Amino acid sequence: MPLLGICRGFQEINVALGGELHQHVQEEPGLRDHREAEGDDIAAMYAPAHRVDFVEGGLLAEWSGAREAMVNSLHQQGIKRLAPGLIAEAHAEDGLVEAYRVRNSKGFAFAVQWHPEWLYWDNPLSMAIFHAFGEACRARRESRKG
Repeated sequence: MPLLGICRGFQEINVALGGELHQHVQEEPGLRDHREAEGDDIAAMYAPAHRVDFVEGGLLAEWSGAREAMVNSLHQQGIKRLAPGLIAEAHAEDGLVEAYRVRNSKGFAFAVQWHPEWLYWDNPLSMAIFHAFGEACRARRESRKG
């Protein structure tokens, strides 16, 4: 079954598979504050906040045809240790993992730390992610017919 983890789902999949989280990223030396600004309205909270760099040859680079993108950032926790079996697909400028895929998955298994669902229709990266996920869902449905 296709799986797309977003924000907390990104964190929970990592932990469920044996990874670890920083509980307060903003307190870790060398890592930026990834939380939204206190008092921001919803549009400001979900506005692009920092760049992520895609892993060369990875799925995000393939789907988007780009090497980087600006993403929103509303999280206090972040990946401290990526679980075995997960492969990083994008990193924030401070090195924090922001996207990954499941190694050797038989189907679509991908997760991002940001919220691609926010104004996705105006964001080529979000559209690319949801297109890939939708195609995987359709393929799964077709494989179960009969």
